[in-house]
Amino acid sequence: MDMIWKKTVRQVVLVLWVAVCDDEVMECYHIAVKIKEILQEMKIPCMVRQFHSGEELIQSSESFDIIFLDIIMEGLDGLKTAQAFRDKSFDRILIFISSSREYVFDAYDVEAFQYLLKPVDDRRLQRVLQKAVQKNEKGAQEFMIASKGRQKRKLFLGDIYYFEIRGRTVDVHGTDGVFTYYERIGNLEDSLRGKGFFRCHKSYLVNLKYVAAYNRQEVVLDNGERIAIAKRRYEEFCREILEYMRTNGGIA
Repeated sequence: MDMIWKKTVRQVVLVLWVAVCDDEVMECYHIAVKIKEILQEMKIPCMVRQFHSGEELIQSSESFDIIFLDIIMEGLDGLKTAQAFRDKSFDRILIFISSSREYVFDAYDVEAFQYLLKPVDDRRLQRVLQKAVQKNEKGAQEFMIASKGRQKRKLFLGDIYYFEIRGRTVDVHGTDGVFTYYERIGNLEDSLRGKGFFRCHKSYLVNLKYVAAYNRQEVVLDNGERIAIAKRRYEEFCREILEYMRTNGGIA
């Protein structure tokens, strides 16, 4: 299958995606290995990726829960890299690693979670990871992994406005733009059942979270986009949106 669905909330919460960015290749490798060892000891399944420049990290299509950033790097340094993520509304955990205390206050300007000094003490790293995992679990979101060829993308359901289906091609319209991959509509609809999405038309699965208004012809989303409603689906849509509002505090 082109899409791997994390079937339960528990599974989603415990899958941790971690990035380590350091232009010193061996330093990056050793930190990544140590992070993976600590998380395995904590019995937390994880994906740990290594990057050797800020540009490489920013261009990655993967979404990370925790990012470890060296500050002093050639090209785009750690602070500028962090700011680029914050400018894109990245609200996950940033942890800086540096050989100098000089940038501590600059780091907190971009809402750093922790600031570690090199060489990184194993016990200190373990304590920071434990705190970061706890913080991540409190703010964890459900997500899906969509695959297109060799490219994989972690998509948070709360950031998706709607899915547009064109044959076996699916366009995922979200806060970060559009991502296209291949999937059967039946499989996609089954995977999203009970997740706050509704198939209002043969070509659209809409996130009820972003519905601002609707009538018999169309749904208007918070971002102003208009999605068609099939006549035969209108009554069911009304029931679904009202139930969603009750469940999520929209109405008593």
